[in-house]
Amino acid sequence: MNMQKERLWTIDFIALVVTNGLLFAGFHFLLPTLPVYVASLGASGQQIGLIAGIFGFSAIFIRLFTDTGVRALGKKKCLYLGLGLSILATAGYSVFDSVSGLIAARIIHGFGFGLTTTFAAALAADVIPAARRGEGIGYFGLGSTVAMAMAPALGIMLLMDFSPAALFATSGLVTFGAVIAARICHAPEKMSELPRPALHSSIRNRFYEHGTGIPAVLTIFFGAAYGSVNTFIAMMAAEAGIPSSGLFFIVGTVFIFISRPFGGRLLDRFGAFAVVLPGAVLYLVALGIILMANSLTLLLTASAFYGLGAGLLLPALMTWMLNVVRADRRSSASATFYNMLDIGTSTGILVLGGVADAIGYIAMYRYVATVMVLFLAFALLTHFIQPAAVPEEIED
Repeated sequence: MNMQKERLWTIDFIALVVTNGLLFAGFHFLLPTLPVYVASLGASGQQIGLIAGIFGFSAIFIRLFTDTGVRALGKKKCLYLGLGLSILATAGYSVFDSVSGLIAARIIHGFGFGLTTTFAAALAADVIPAARRGEGIGYFGLGSTVAMAMAPALGIMLLMDFSPAALFATSGLVTFGAVIAARICHAPEKMSELPRPALHSSIRNRFYEHGTGIPAVLTIFFGAAYGSVNTFIAMMAAEAGIPSSGLFFIVGTVFIFISRPFGGRLLDRFGAFAVVLPGAVLYLVALGIILMANSLTLLLTASAFYGLGAGLLLPALMTWMLNVVRADRRSSASATFYNMLDIGTSTGILVLGGVADAIGYIAMYRYVATVMVLFLAFALLTHFIQPAAVPEEIED
């Protein structure tokens, strides 16, 4: 095997890493700010929830047509279409001042986000050498990690210190930057890898890729725990009287960076389970510390374990799905990963948010920890039934 084939940091891969980071930045600018903006227009709590929730469902819906899009346009054009829809939706936020108009813009944005996340990851899997796919997917996700840490705070600053127009313009410009970065990637579209029409195109077959069942279930479990921590940690800290809870995500991001290189190499050598198991244990430790946290020091200690656990689990689950399918099914596997993550995140927030209303945010984290115990039990059980594939077993 020649050295050129084993290169990871090619121009194409770097361009896709930047593309992924910019598209997530454009999204995370709006994640904490759009509800505030909608509330300023006089929307009710139910309407705000609808505008926030419709995004995930529209992203899931558009991913049902992944195969159709690839056959008609190819992966690159589907990525450009998603980025274009995202920019269009961002412009719509500044134009519409009614709830119905904002819902329409949010649906379009969900379509764009569903396409871009799916096809950016699928293209990255194409340009990463098979033997380094775990490491490569880990690095690929670092752009979105940086966006998650920095963009929300910048978005709040733009909205509060400047104007909604400045917020939406910045989000749109950043997303346009993703278009420019994507254009730098010149990886050829391999027509032999375009998926053939499926014999059975039921909703179930479109919803998740055949053969990805075990990592798909694990992704739902982890999505519920991950989304709940991201959404409710500030409320938990306020309930516990802990100041400066925003530092949780900054420290967590540092440890996500630390985990990615050795997590990816571990997966490439020993398979996904060798990363999923320690990642789940580390994340469970983080939840245990959160339950005991009564000071900023303890909360930031939890964030270190949170970063290590999440930094191992997210790319490992995605790589696991990409490794158990043929090369021509990677777009569908990528769509499956994001569908399961969105389902877990949305369901977890809705259910556990209701639990928190009844028993408080600190006590609610016992249920989040229970979700991760179920994750760990399911991973251990299925490992002895169907071990996670290592990349060398997958033909590229």
